[in-house]
Amino acid sequence: MSIRNELLKRLAVCALTVLCASSALAQSKQNPPNQPEKVLRYAFEIAETGFDPAQLSDAYSRIATENIFDALYCYDYLARPAKVRPNVAVAMPEISDDFRTWTIKIKPGIYFADDPAFGGKKRELTAHDFVYSYKRIFDPKTKSQLYPDLDEEKIIGLAELRKQAEKPGADFNYDSDVEGLRALDRYTIRFKLAETRPRFIYTLADASVYGAVAREVVEKYGDKIMEHPVGTGPFKLDQWTRSSKMTFVRNPNFREAYYEAEPPADDALSQEIYRQMKGKRLPIVDRVEISIVEEVQPRWLAFLGNEHDFLMYLPAAFAYQAIPNNRLAPNLAKRRIAMERVAAPDVTVSYFNMEDPVVGGNTPDKVALRRAISLAYNSEEEIRLPRRNQAIPAQGPMQPTTYGYDPKFKTEMSEFNRAKAMALLDMYGYVDKDGDGWRDRPDGSPLVLEYATTPTAADRALNEIWKKNMDAVGIKIVFKTGKWPEHLNAARAGKLMMWGLGYAASSPDGSGALGLAYGPGKGEGNLSRFENAEFDQLYQKQQFMPDGPERLAIMQKMVKIMVANMPYKFSTHRIRTDLMQPWLLGYRRHPTSRGFWRYVDIDTSKLPK
Repeated sequence: MSIRNELLKRLAVCALTVLCASSALAQSKQNPPNQPEKVLRYAFEIAETGFDPAQLSDAYSRIATENIFDALYCYDYLARPAKVRPNVAVAMPEISDDFRTWTIKIKPGIYFADDPAFGGKKRELTAHDFVYSYKRIFDPKTKSQLYPDLDEEKIIGLAELRKQAEKPGADFNYDSDVEGLRALDRYTIRFKLAETRPRFIYTLADASVYGAVAREVVEKYGDKIMEHPVGTGPFKLDQWTRSSKMTFVRNPNFREAYYEAEPPADDALSQEIYRQMKGKRLPIVDRVEISIVEEVQPRWLAFLGNEHDFLMYLPAAFAYQAIPNNRLAPNLAKRRIAMERVAAPDVTVSYFNMEDPVVGGNTPDKVALRRAISLAYNSEEEIRLPRRNQAIPAQGPMQPTTYGYDPKFKTEMSEFNRAKAMALLDMYGYVDKDGDGWRDRPDGSPLVLEYATTPTAADRALNEIWKKNMDAVGIKIVFKTGKWPEHLNAARAGKLMMWGLGYAASSPDGSGALGLAYGPGKGEGNLSRFENAEFDQLYQKQQFMPDGPERLAIMQKMVKIMVANMPYKFSTHRIRTDLMQPWLLGYRRHPTSRGFWRYVDIDTSKLPK
């Protein structure tokens, strides 16, 4: 053997030794020997509906899917204001000057969690998976609640593909070439949009609903796909008892990723979190256990009893006890429990079914009825009593911390005026015609509001406010009790008269909340089933405009149309307070992203013995 060959052989052995040592070191950092398993435990207040991104519309299921699936982009966990950065994409997209062509490279070597659908082989994520996932939202058989939102992005060719599939006896042709959605090669995807879409990046960054799924998995499980999520994200579903408990474990196939962030220079807490977490391999915890605890008291007691590491959304019923004067109570501070309190980018609403014979319709008398109900409802009383001052009045759908929200913008939406409400009812014939003490409809039939609710203490407290205020103006209201997922299905089908729920922003742009009244989304995002041609035209127009005064003026005009027609009673923007045990490290509430599981740590040395 020559000296050169012997030297090369020794160098190769050294390189292999260094590589193995580095690999072993990385593994030991991730899973040190004899270290207890790190488990994040907390509760949802509302039950999940499933785990298929394309079929979801509820925020709680989306928390799970954002941690199971990957979008092309994600949000920096600590950056404020919210900042988009590459996730499975190699870099930020190449964008044409008119914001109509977006070209994105995907990192090679990213793999789905193992599943029988892959026949025992490792399955790599490709550009074709994103093409399939976006197409699937347009498949009528998927019945995706995302379809109206994605249709607004005007991806060339997808609307035509859906129309073909809507013909009698036709199926959606997934193999059909679409100009606006193409995999140029295994790792390159290109979107071509019919209109200027300067905020399309926010769609590309939402893993909770636009995460990549594998076609083999969808075809294998069919109607059961909600129960079989298979993604490339940091966690995978391990065990599930519907509406009771979910367990997620680290995805063994998750790529090598490390904690990086850009915390604001003036945010001492985020800077300290970054100092502690920088460079840690993600995800940091091994398992996530989520219980469904709808009642506020057992959820609160589970946290106080150290059964949960994290209390997501301090129940308002315990605000005076836990945060008197909005400061952490001394007994909690003594236990070194931490608090995160922020104005949430959400809005609480009660919707009127615009197709309901009692509260629906666009005739003056029906508009007057909805306006009177809104004027008769005291949102300040809701804030003061059941919400324990943990909210602020809403003037419309625009949510705090999102683009378009103006705290100085005022509308009739927050006005409480019982005299005006009664005058409107009298003027349009909603008077007591049979002498039973309750107002009747103009045709003499009983005026009875039916409000959907859930059997929780929180909803019962809100119901009391509704009943008190409706009683005061002579309107009879009854409550239809059921589980939240059941109400959601009924709402989509147009079978509920009224229902109260909350909407959280999914991006830093506030126009998504305006979609609550967008006609093409009727029965999907638009549960009120409201239709207004002028509103729809303005909605489309502002979507194509760059941010600025002209767009803001249009958005405010749309809010006024909603207030004038009152398909929704917007009540409050909640102030959210999360509490963390001292052994939970690194938590910060992000304005829009729900994928925080990978960024937090459990200090097992601090766990109670």
